[in-house]
Amino acid sequence: MYKILKKEWLSEKICLMNIEAKDLALAAKPGQFLIVKKDEFGERIPLTICDYDRKNGTVTIVFFVLGKSTKDIGTLDEGDFFQDVVGPLGVESEFLHENLENLKNKKVLFVAGGVGTAPVYPQVKWFHENGLKADVIIGAKTKNLLILEKEMKAVAENLYITTDDGSYGYHGLVTDVIDDLIKNQGKKYDCVVAIGPMIMMKFVCLKTKEYNIKTTVSLNPLMVDGTGMCGACRVRIGDKIKFACVDGPEFDGHLVDFDEAMRRQMMYKTEEGRALLKENDGDTHSAKDCPIDNHEEEYTSLENLPKNKRVPVREQNPIIRATNFKEVTFGYTLEEAQKEASRCLNCKNPLCMQGCPVSIDIPAFIQEIKKGNIDEAGKILMKYTSLPAVCGRVCPQETQCEGKCILGIKGEAVAIGKLEKFVGDYLLKNSFEIQISKKNNHKVAVIGSGPAGLTVAGDLAKMGYDVTIFEALHKTGGVLTYGIPEFRLPKDEVVQKEIDNIKKLGVTFKTNEIIGKTKLIDKLLDEEGFEAVFIGSGAGLPKFMNIPGENLNGVLSANEFLTRVNLMKGYLDEYETPIKVGKKVAVIGGGNVAMDAVRTAKRLGAEAHIVYRRSEKDFPARLEEVHHAKEEGIIIDALTLPKEILGNEKGEVIGMRCIKTTLGEKDSSGRASFIELENSDFIMDVDTVIMALGTSPNPLISSTTKNLDINKWKCIVADDNGQTSREGVFAGGDAVSGAATVILAMGAGKKAAKAIDEYIKFKNN
Repeated sequence: MYKILKKEWLSEKICLMNIEAKDLALAAKPGQFLIVKKDEFGERIPLTICDYDRKNGTVTIVFFVLGKSTKDIGTLDEGDFFQDVVGPLGVESEFLHENLENLKNKKVLFVAGGVGTAPVYPQVKWFHENGLKADVIIGAKTKNLLILEKEMKAVAENLYITTDDGSYGYHGLVTDVIDDLIKNQGKKYDCVVAIGPMIMMKFVCLKTKEYNIKTTVSLNPLMVDGTGMCGACRVRIGDKIKFACVDGPEFDGHLVDFDEAMRRQMMYKTEEGRALLKENDGDTHSAKDCPIDNHEEEYTSLENLPKNKRVPVREQNPIIRATNFKEVTFGYTLEEAQKEASRCLNCKNPLCMQGCPVSIDIPAFIQEIKKGNIDEAGKILMKYTSLPAVCGRVCPQETQCEGKCILGIKGEAVAIGKLEKFVGDYLLKNSFEIQISKKNNHKVAVIGSGPAGLTVAGDLAKMGYDVTIFEALHKTGGVLTYGIPEFRLPKDEVVQKEIDNIKKLGVTFKTNEIIGKTKLIDKLLDEEGFEAVFIGSGAGLPKFMNIPGENLNGVLSANEFLTRVNLMKGYLDEYETPIKVGKKVAVIGGGNVAMDAVRTAKRLGAEAHIVYRRSEKDFPARLEEVHHAKEEGIIIDALTLPKEILGNEKGEVIGMRCIKTTLGEKDSSGRASFIELENSDFIMDVDTVIMALGTSPNPLISSTTKNLDINKWKCIVADDNGQTSREGVFAGGDAVSGAATVILAMGAGKKAAKAIDEYIKFKNN
């Protein structure tokens, strides 16, 4: 919780707050921003850092009360708390990296519009503190909306104030003042920094282009997580697409496509935009989590079940489950689990174990289920995994343990995943003691609370280590929380309970801590007493196709869409997070993330399509997910390649131009290549397009950690045991491999935990 120490209304609708946030204040730099979240139901709101006090551990924010979310945070008073304050985020002002002597010879003009005065102030203050001079223009609609005049006068060389209505200072726009300074007063500027409303920055850039003055703007459009994970804040800079929260927020203003940025901003950020979104989306704008008390289940008699057939698992009726977010699969009863366990041959050379990335003794725990000894089955599982209830639900068993099962040759493999889920759920409902070694007084830091980080932390805690997990978001679980939907992996009943069990091992969790921004790895190792660091930050940077129309309103990454639904509960009316669904949705891709996105869109009332350039049999997704999707009415458009996304004059998606494909020879991936068929173009009628094309590691950590090697895919380079090029720093999971599965990340975490233990023991001998 983050306490509000001071609150001041700078005008009727502009509020200043001073917030207690020690780590953020220590790391903050001019030009950066933070994210605030009022409470559990509040929206994540990005705000530029207006000021910071390292000594007192405080940061200052200024915001304009416009929509519901800002009205809500405006009701907080001194002594109240924000649930979350995250940062600093974004790249600091480029001036901080210039030679001070060179800057002394430059003439710099800052242009601030409205609340944009707040982010301009710390930059001008930095100039003043370093003996540099800068002119400042502050523009406001009227005198009553003018802010920070006194503070700016104290640090600016010259301060020029203008109001649209002439109620104070110069009568006119900031561009009129620029003309006056250059044409009439003979001023010459080497560079301009403009921060304010999008429309103001656009016209400032048009003006400075006339004078050939380099101009930097700060873009702070819609952001969900602020770390680059969702891709919501993508902006077109010249011929490239950038993420404002990772690559910015400062960009060359002469290269920014402001019209496109303003259209995207309107979709969520204004009351008008939200109202239009609700009107256009209709029933799909939000959804009630429909009760399933009257669900239909199919019970199969266990008598006379053929040995080559597995015991079927009970599920929600597809028609009913396609309208709610409750879990699809109900799981086995004890009788059903024992019946299925009895099919296991208990092989002397169990191939199933070879297919398991964490090498669970599968026959052993299944034999205990067969005997009815569920406690013993749980003890065996917990030797190898800290997340059995998760793994039983989301692991691709058909290509791993079950894919190696001997019974699968002539029939159906043992349902290893469903049996693990059964035991995992039993462990969550019953208290279970885990053997923990005596504390050894050695500290290890883990970055990221996803499957790799949780595994490392759990294993090291069992060995007696003092482990702290640093999580960038306000909720723990990583991709388990923000990426996988409730209907596949319940958050409160499963994910958070699994994490609670890890907390019982003594692991400390720190949320809203962005390593690479709030703190650096160097600080963890050199100042905070951690002897080793494990990086399990995942691969959260979304990929796009780079086809025309990709920046239209209604084109989302799957990460953004799923984050809004899973993490921020945007589908429920009581939560403030807006979400764009549409009436006809096309999800591009064929992996598990694509299936999660398309099935989510279906549950929100849309006609939902999977569009994939290869055939259905080439889908990388789990067979069970594809089966469930088809049962729920998902339309599969295979052998179809999007070529262009079409929009109307408002910049909204109205369709997608596609071309049919056919399969050719196998390519380097082992799958058949695809060939475009001539004259097969057609228009698909959609109003929302979701890109589920995979992700790459976020550069936040690698770009701020010395001597940490990365490869051409931006993945951290690490050996089989997770050791990186930096001594004492280990890494695993998607941050190293690129986007992969939960169980592979856990496997990497187990190896790294062992390697960290060996490293610290060797270091201290």
